[in-house]
Amino acid sequence: MNLVWSTDITYLPLSTGFMYLAAIMDWYSRYVIAWALSNTLDHLFCVSMLEEALQHAHPVIFNTDQGSQFTSVEFTRCLREREILISMDGRGRALDNVFIERLWRSVKYEDIYLKDYPSVLQLYHGLKHFIITNAHTAP
Repeated sequence: MNLVWSTDITYLPLSTGFMYLAAIMDWYSRYVIAWALSNTLDHLFCVSMLEEALQHAHPVIFNTDQGSQFTSVEFTRCLREREILISMDGRGRALDNVFIERLWRSVKYEDIYLKDYPSVLQLYHGLKHFIITNAHTAP
């Protein structure tokens, strides 16, 4: 555990628009180390999520795609300050991050699409319940 972590963002549909879900996952255990929900795709919610995750442990390698959230100065600084190696997927290589893509499929098909949450607050509480009860979080 804590050798390689990865992160990604997915969109979640609501009747009033979209929310964005980001998560950090440990590759070995497949545990969700931290997650965050936002109504924008800026880098700030990803940096906050990363800082939360790094309070518990530090990986040796951190894998992301090449999105602007993960290439931002603030995000990469958090990793470099702790001497965590940064790995980025090649362009168009979604399978490089297959573990977290599988999490997105589970979240969407086993929760989001079935419940059609009417509000952000209900979405947040639903996600929290789903992630905790499906043993996707670190002990």
